[in-house]
Amino acid sequence: MLKEPFLKAIPVIKKIEDAGFEAYFVGGSVRDLLMNKPIDDVDIATSATPEEIKNIFDKTVDVGIEHGTILVLYGGESYEITTFRTEGNYVDYRRPESVSFVKSLEEDLSRRDFTMNAIAMTKEGNFIDPFHGMEDIKNTIIRSVGNPENRFSEDALRMLRAVRFVSQLGFEMEAETNKALAKLAHLLEHIAVERKLIEFGKLLIGEYKTKALQLFVDSGLYRYVPLFINFSDSLKNIAKLTDGHILTENEMWALIMILIEQDQESKPFRAWKMSTKQMKEIQAICRVFRWRKKNDWTKIDLYRFGLNISKSAEKLFSLINNKDYEKTLEEMEKIFDSLPIKERKELAVSGNDLMIWENRKSGPWIKERLEMIENAVVNGELENEKLKIKEWLNLWNNEMKKETKQ
Repeated sequence: MLKEPFLKAIPVIKKIEDAGFEAYFVGGSVRDLLMNKPIDDVDIATSATPEEIKNIFDKTVDVGIEHGTILVLYGGESYEITTFRTEGNYVDYRRPESVSFVKSLEEDLSRRDFTMNAIAMTKEGNFIDPFHGMEDIKNTIIRSVGNPENRFSEDALRMLRAVRFVSQLGFEMEAETNKALAKLAHLLEHIAVERKLIEFGKLLIGEYKTKALQLFVDSGLYRYVPLFINFSDSLKNIAKLTDGHILTENEMWALIMILIEQDQESKPFRAWKMSTKQMKEIQAICRVFRWRKKNDWTKIDLYRFGLNISKSAEKLFSLINNKDYEKTLEEMEKIFDSLPIKERKELAVSGNDLMIWENRKSGPWIKERLEMIENAVVNGELENEKLKIKEWLNLWNNEMKKETKQ
């Protein structure tokens, strides 16, 4: 029986059919339905051309009209609707030179990457499966649609997608598809790093990432992404270390950077063309990990580094040292929750207060004073109240003056 979000999209398909065209649910949403997995959104394929779709619906956006895709806004939702199509010769191992619209659903499904993604479904919930994708899903197999060498030569990113699907689904690679993966791995060097980053990032957080990382190395794909060419053993080690452990994408990246000793400079992150935000978080985890190798946790350390970065660093420290980290993380959370302040903006005083109280201009001394106050507040030696902080500072200043006179 159909469920959301398919049920909500049925009126969209009905409107297209009422106008005299075919329309079906296609792609990952159909695959996920068959696997009883959560479904975020649905894609629709149709025999109607983009112009005909625009005539059927009042609100549309030309998101990819040159490839036959129109975004339809209907019933408070948005749907990507793509005309049945075939593709001409591929350029740069990624994009088709041309797209031709066709009227055949099977012809459209034949251009897709893997059989599990080449299944269509009617609004009534009946499946159209010309390439036996349902059988492959049942047997947990990833198989290319048609000749795998042709599919991977058309779009080399499909090879990395295949390994990413292994990570997410735990499926086995069909023998011929697996052979083509190893044979054509070198074509991946033609793909933009940004595209590789997206797929590899998804691979790193899949439930079956251990299996996928092993395949990533065994197939030779690792040679054609930044940094990894000399680190096949490190990647295999990471696969073993993280087996059965749930880590975030940035924790996985930090572990990689630590084990291939590339964590202290921004160069490797630039090679992968990561966003500044992602790069900074990974570097922070690496930095705190290095600190953790020589130190135990205190209140002020958790305050300085922040709970999330601290927990990430502790996870990696424990994994590398073969220690259980669940209890330690719980203790860290309890300590952090008990802190009177969690970050500097919660401090009852500011740099302006200090300048007024001491009648001094801005300078490095402000940072030193604020850190001193933070330490006292976090360690429970001083209440986070403005007047009490002022009194405490006056006492401290008086002590300093006495010492200077002596």
